[in-house]
Amino acid sequence: MPQQQNNKIQNPETQVPKTPQMNDRDFANDMLTTEKYMTDSYSTALNEASNQAIYQDLNTIFNETQECQRNLYNLMFKNGWYSLEAADQQKLQQAHQQFSGYTNQFPLH
Repeated sequence: MPQQQNNKIQNPETQVPKTPQMNDRDFANDMLTTEKYMTDSYSTALNEASNQAIYQDLNTIFNETQECQRNLYNLMFKNGWYSLEAADQQKLQQAHQQFSGYTNQFPLH
């Protein structure tokens, strides 16, 4: 169960050997970084693809890569190797009010 301390949301950390060799956390972090880079690159390729067949193939690969990225993120969060900052509730409320006003500016058709 995630714990919250000082606005930090994190699971208890699974300990790994602290040696010069890469450990499970290092490998997972390296793969997560690679998957994030790949999804960014595939997103750009999708935006620029003019051929429908290539677009569909790229989209399939993009979705698979995005799923891998999400699974790695979940693995790292579960093991306490990835933490998040809790959002300030007052700032969330202010942003909600600000952007809620925008919806009135666009008529629904």
